[in-house]
Amino acid sequence: MAQQQRVAVVTGGASGIGEATVRRLAADGYDLAVIDRNIADAKSVAASLATGGRRALAYSCDVADAAAVDRVAAEVAADLGPATVLVTSAGLIPNTESILDMDMAAHERMWAVNYGGTLHACRAFARQMIPARHGAIVTIGSINSVLPLPIPAYNIGKAAVVRLTQLLAVELGRHNIRVNSVGPTYVMTPPLKAKVAAGERDMAKIMAVHALPTLPVPADIADAVAFLCSQQARSITGVLLPVDAGWQSAVSYRSYAGGVPWSE
Repeated sequence: MAQQQRVAVVTGGASGIGEATVRRLAADGYDLAVIDRNIADAKSVAASLATGGRRALAYSCDVADAAAVDRVAAEVAADLGPATVLVTSAGLIPNTESILDMDMAAHERMWAVNYGGTLHACRAFARQMIPARHGAIVTIGSINSVLPLPIPAYNIGKAAVVRLTQLLAVELGRHNIRVNSVGPTYVMTPPLKAKVAAGERDMAKIMAVHALPTLPVPADIADAVAFLCSQQARSITGVLLPVDAGWQSAVSYRSYAGGVPWSE
C-alpha cells in the first residue's frame, strides 16, 4: 500500500490509551487524525508527531454527535486521505453506582459517548475503507465487556461495543475490512491515578483480582491495537483481545469459597 494511503484515525486521541495508540501507529508509519473534544491537547499531540516526520492533524469532535463525526470524517479524507485504520478510544469512565439510584442524565451521556460514539465513528470511517477493499477497525472494549460490574452505563455499554464489533466484522468482512476489539483491565492512566488519589479507587482491591502483580500502561493497550491492525492479524476478525493482567482468570479463581492454595 502506498505510504500516503496509510491513514489512521484515533478518537479520544489526545490522552491516555488514545494518545499511546496515536504514537504507536505513527511509529508504524501511519499518518494520523487525532480526534478529541480537547482540541488543545489533540493539537499538541499532532504537533509532536509532525516534528517526527509524520503527517498528523487534530480535529475537535464530540463523537456522541453523529453529524459531527460525519463532518470530521469528510475533513480527514480531504486533508489526509481515506482512513485505512480506525481506533475508537473516546470514552467516559464513571464511579460505582446503583441502577435504581443512578443519575439518568449521566447514564444517557455515557451511553451516547461510549456506545454511540463508537457506532458513529465505525459507520463514518468504514464507508471510506469500502472502496479500497481494505481496512482495520479496533474498538476499545473492557473487562466490563465480559462480566457484570457495578458501573451500569459503562458496563452495559462496553458489552454492547463488543457485540457491535462482532456484527461489523461480519458485515464488513466481505470488503476485506477487519473489526476487532481490545479489552483492557484497569490501566495506569492519569485519570486512574487521580481516582486513586481521590479515594475513588482502591489499589489493594484492584490488585487482589489480577494474576499479574502489575497493571497495564497505555502503551500495552496500544501494542495490542497495533497488532490487530497489522498484517500479522490478517486472519483475525470479530474477537475481543483481553489485555487484562490475568483479571478474567483470577477474578473467579480467587473467589472460590474453598479458598485458594496459597496466599500473599
